[in-house]
Amino acid sequence: MIVKRIVANFASADVSRARQFYSDVLGLTVVMDLGWIATFEAPSRTEPQVSIAREGGSGTPVPDLSVEVDDLDEALRRVRNAGLAVEYGPANEPWGVRRFYVRDPLGRLVNILAHV
Repeated sequence: MIVKRIVANFASADVSRARQFYSDVLGLTVVMDLGWIATFEAPSRTEPQVSIAREGGSGTPVPDLSVEVDDLDEALRRVRNAGLAVEYGPANEPWGVRRFYVRDPLGRLVNILAHV
């Protein structure tokens, strides 16, 4: 398994408030805006991103971190082999990802996903 991308997710009741700082001040481009989540990316396409969300999608809580992988089944196998409980999923989401949630050893909710 190869980690392809890691995205920090910050909870916010007003996602639009983040646009001024992350887009206007820092110069990040909005690469996804579903209303309840907006993801900003550096124009250099170096993949640094931050998402501001009021929910995690599909009625889930906002995860602390999102980790994109190339093989979700392998990631799921590793999580289960480590004895970690999957808190959500795996689920195919309407926005084109397959994902599951798990808590890291520090209690942080991690969204592990692959684009489908």
